[in-house]
Amino acid sequence: MARASEFKKGMVVEINGVAHSIKQIEVRNPSSRGASTLYKIRLNNLKTGQKLDETFKGDDFLKEADCVRAKVQYSYVDGNNYIFMNQDDYSQYTLSAEDLDGKIEYLTEGLEGIVALLIDDLPITIELPSSVIMEIIETPPNIKGASASGRTKTARLPTNLEVQIPEYLETGELIKINTETGKFMSRV
Repeated sequence: MARASEFKKGMVVEINGVAHSIKQIEVRNPSSRGASTLYKIRLNNLKTGQKLDETFKGDDFLKEADCVRAKVQYSYVDGNNYIFMNQDDYSQYTLSAEDLDGKIEYLTEGLEGIVALLIDDLPITIELPSSVIMEIIETPPNIKGASASGRTKTARLPTNLEVQIPEYLETGELIKINTETGKFMSRV
């Protein structure tokens, strides 16, 4: 059991018997005397991916889910299934495209830094690294005299993900992408 005041981002708790991952925590200190601190928590249902916003008092308890975190590496895709390899014991986990909704665009062969959440030795979902490095496959040609100003253009990456990049970048360059926002971070 964990108190609301002890919640941390990434923690997995049970709500109504279903595992949820904590994505955001906002602390609110009311100004009236005697009022307790409120914790506004954004959770993701690990089975359906639905977002849930809940507010707890500092002394409210939630049961921590029996969840194991395993470091995995993305191996390959087999039809509608994505195969990951445990980096400790080399066992393989399979997740469907529905389980990975919104994360598939960041998976490249051999990608490391992924954490699989396992309940009863079955993978529920994965957590991506905060950023990934990908090559620009297709983008309009470089504009002569372009600088590092705020102007952008669209670039297509190997996973068909499209991002806005500065106009001075060209096809074939490696860039770093934020996996939470899906935005360009920097050139590599």
